[in-house]
Amino acid sequence: MLMSVSLPFRIKVWHLDEASGSWSVKVWEQSLPSGQSESSQQTSGSGIGGTSAQPQPSTSRWIERAVLTDARGTVRAVEFAPHHFGLKLATIASDNSLRIYECIEQPSISTWQLSEELDVQNLSSSGSPSLHTRAHTAAVATPTQINATLDGTNASLVTQALQQNLQQSAATTHQTSIRSGSGNREADGGWCISWCKDRYWGELIATASGIDGVVKIIQLTPSRRPTVILTLDPTPTPQTSSSSHEGNMPTVEGAVPAPPTFSVTSVSWAPSCGRSYHLIATGSRDGRVRIWRVRPGEDLDREDDDEEGKWTASVVADFDQHK
Repeated sequence: MLMSVSLPFRIKVWHLDEASGSWSVKVWEQSLPSGQSESSQQTSGSGIGGTSAQPQPSTSRWIERAVLTDARGTVRAVEFAPHHFGLKLATIASDNSLRIYECIEQPSISTWQLSEELDVQNLSSSGSPSLHTRAHTAAVATPTQINATLDGTNASLVTQALQQNLQQSAATTHQTSIRSGSGNREADGGWCISWCKDRYWGELIATASGIDGVVKIIQLTPSRRPTVILTLDPTPTPQTSSSSHEGNMPTVEGAVPAPPTFSVTSVSWAPSCGRSYHLIATGSRDGRVRIWRVRPGEDLDREDDDEEGKWTASVVADFDQHK
């Protein structure tokens, strides 16, 4: 049996005759009240198929169960985690903080615990070149190392790192100078969040904060502190001009200025739908919508630095119709 309801005040009950396979229908209609047109009934909120043409008061109402007041600024985005991770809520505010709450009394939904509070701007990657390994972080120079040689490849790497830092600093200064309200965390704080819908990869969340135009993918695990396993950065790698000084050491004068960056204000992580890669859509203040293809590494808990362990991303679509 199947029932359908339509305007104006018509109810149809369909019955299937299993022997013949044919449907029969019974129709109930209610006439309009005197002096009232059909269009006025459709816009007046009247019940459909009821015995009265007057709107009935609703018996349902919303009940406030909890108020979360940890944010020190405007809360810009809230999103519940996928159900297989439990009843968790992620929020991000203009104070650059990503907060994860977990409900510890699910029947009443009245008690929520702040399980994680992260400064997204200062949250760094778990390592390089592999963005999620812990082995590389442990292998870098320790504070007890008081000297090191800068011969050959090491000198080149140090020079490149120093130059990139100078370029990023110059780009940040330039971007801040052209923005109104520069330095205002209320204007340039956290923007958006989106959970990974796939249970296999664990608790992953994409978030954007600040004006650098970068989206960070953060891994949340109970065994260690949250880490950034990948960053989505649409800006090209800074290049240097051919001019250089003695020893082929590039200088700031020879650096090509980095393009301006714009805040990413929205992000959405697509369901996997059986794909071997992830799709993440981002929208930014430059009026562009980008779709990223993110390919996972072999295992998030690998301890080596081989290429198979890296998470990689590439832009597969870039739309500028919103400019």
